[in-house]
Amino acid sequence: MKRILKGVAAAGILALAVTGITAGSSSAASKKLIVVGFAQTGSESGWRAANTLSMKAAFSKANGFKLIFNAADNKPEAQIAAVHSFINQRVNAIVIAAVVVTGWDNVLKEAKAAKIPVFLEDRTINASKSLYATWLGDNFLKEGTTAGLWAKQMVGSTPTNMVVLEGTTGSAPAIDRAKGFNAAIAGSPIKLLDSQTGNFTRAGGKTVMEGFLQKYGKTINLLFAQNDDMGLGALDAIKAAGLTPGKDIKIVSIDGTHDGLTALSQGEFNYVVECNPLLGAGVATLVKAVLAGKSVPKANTAHDGAFNQAQATAALPTRKY
Repeated sequence: MKRILKGVAAAGILALAVTGITAGSSSAASKKLIVVGFAQTGSESGWRAANTLSMKAAFSKANGFKLIFNAADNKPEAQIAAVHSFINQRVNAIVIAAVVVTGWDNVLKEAKAAKIPVFLEDRTINASKSLYATWLGDNFLKEGTTAGLWAKQMVGSTPTNMVVLEGTTGSAPAIDRAKGFNAAIAGSPIKLLDSQTGNFTRAGGKTVMEGFLQKYGKTINLLFAQNDDMGLGALDAIKAAGLTPGKDIKIVSIDGTHDGLTALSQGEFNYVVECNPLLGAGVATLVKAVLAGKSVPKANTAHDGAFNQAQATAALPTRKY
């Protein structure tokens, strides 16, 4: 099954979200609130924090919702337990940002039997499309491809040793970003020295990078961090080793958070691919549409950009996350 689903651009979804939610908010007080259970992965990164804020803002009482929020601390079993709890509470809809792609069939079948529609936010899963209403998120495969194409162009014909900081093992972004990146650098002189998970956290990125530097030292030329936070953690390890990030070790990362773009603006990162976390309004619009009996696309893809140093510097003053 393809984990990255083709769909409509999120620009349309988000434009619809602004119209739909604004229109509904004026009379929300006189209507029964839509109860939504949101199973978030956790709070592992700056991206995730921005995503959570976006969801909470969209699923507010003013917009006609009561949100039951649960963060699973990146534990799949805790997240599935949260979804079971939502079903038992007879919520009107369930939104899931899945920690990992597998293990969802049984609980989704339970939700379907209870006639509670399930919406996938951010991440995709390996389950039948019949078990969820729709998905809205970013194209992780394309993000990895964009990062890999930059790396391939950057190194040219120069032999380059690379290490990779992977995201949470078994998660859709970790799987698809790796797949896209590896396909993009095929045929280049980039040699993979090592690849380990930092679990999308800054602390994890620092710890794993320290291990890489102890093992490979100055032979490392390139770091691919599958998110900004791991890359930011790696900066501390690189500096402690007496090396200059962005020069001695080139760094490409994915997310486009304010901290990530700051590092790029300062020359410590070299390239950042965007992953848009502001998905809340779009998901809220989809929930309202489905509960109203309307047909929606099965997959909806947000628009992601990419940044070099100059573009990051220009974007920072108005960056929302």
